[in-house]
Amino acid sequence: MQYTELKRTLRTRVQERMEYAKDISDEEVENAIDEVLVGEEFLKTYPVNVRKRLRKELFDSLRRLDILQIFVEDNSVTEIMINGKDNIFVERDGKLSQLDIHFESMERLQDVIQQIVAGCNRVVNEASPIVDARLPDGARVNIVMNPVALDGPVVTIRRFPEKPITMAKLLELESISCEAAEFLERLVKAGYNIFISGGTGSGKTTFLNVLSQFIPAEERVITIEDSAELQLLGLPNLVRLETRNSNVEGCREVNIRELIRSSLRMRPDRIIVGEVRGAEAADMLQCMNTGHDGSMSTGHANSGKDMLSRLENMVLMGMELPLAAIRQQISSGIDIIVHLGRLRDRSRRVLEITEIAGCEENEIRLNPLFVFGEAGEDSGGRVIGRLQKKGTLLRENKLRAAGML
Repeated sequence: MQYTELKRTLRTRVQERMEYAKDISDEEVENAIDEVLVGEEFLKTYPVNVRKRLRKELFDSLRRLDILQIFVEDNSVTEIMINGKDNIFVERDGKLSQLDIHFESMERLQDVIQQIVAGCNRVVNEASPIVDARLPDGARVNIVMNPVALDGPVVTIRRFPEKPITMAKLLELESISCEAAEFLERLVKAGYNIFISGGTGSGKTTFLNVLSQFIPAEERVITIEDSAELQLLGLPNLVRLETRNSNVEGCREVNIRELIRSSLRMRPDRIIVGEVRGAEAADMLQCMNTGHDGSMSTGHANSGKDMLSRLENMVLMGMELPLAAIRQQISSGIDIIVHLGRLRDRSRRVLEITEIAGCEENEIRLNPLFVFGEAGEDSGGRVIGRLQKKGTLLRENKLRAAGML
């Protein structure tokens, strides 16, 4: 009997031994597995390491993420990508590789997907084929199902470090210069509103986590996310809010716009929006313009300047305002844009730190403070370069008010 077939047979027998329901404890599942393994005489001829492997894989298939579990537990893996049942890829150290494993059937992959979404009270099916979810360890999951995904379900799992990355680690990785790091630390402590932009996988959420470590512990901070993934430590007065999709049980949708408006009644010092993608940008800017200094958010863009254009379009999704009024809102609400990028060697770097210095003649005025300058490659193909200082901060009012000048 082949190993895959053996595991399938044993799993069926385990399920027959228990009333398979969510309220069965992990210990009861393990006991049922042990009873099946001990009861099968032919298994006694198998080596001990094979039986141990069977025990773990049976438990993972019944209570965890089946063949994915070993990679979910591997700290060196940052991303897991499933394209249908046969094509599974992982990212380690910025490099993608295809695995030589696959789900035993499409139904088994579907079972794992339903297990993921059930764990965070989400629903995914043909009527609602796209969902964002998270694993118990905080990993972010995006799922796309039939009929949108033509070749079978697509699952993307973005894992985050068990311990949040610190600014010291970013300095070690040469993602930012020491001068720029100290500069941003002062701005966060002084309450500058900072917006982080970058492409997919550029490290926006990680960098937002890093900057949040400089928020004074006595402040009340509210985080708002589609899928909770921020890891803010050392903030005792922290409130975490997460959106909710509508479901068949009649629970209505709670979106980011509603959470931002509700957060204003919670007496926040700072509001952190994990990512803005649409009309909620208008509400976020209103927060930044109504005394919630030190607020932060992230968004997808190819440069700091491009982020401003995207913000203008996002605000227009939520309200009809003249472009001049929108630009005035952006220039008075956001103080600093930090743009991140992923270079050809797959390293993540801070590429720009730009001050929004005001709005003149209906044009947002930008003041470049730091810009990444490339100087070539080393023998291993790593990009050589550093973040170079280009200008000085023009709007020092918040530093002065914080007694830091």
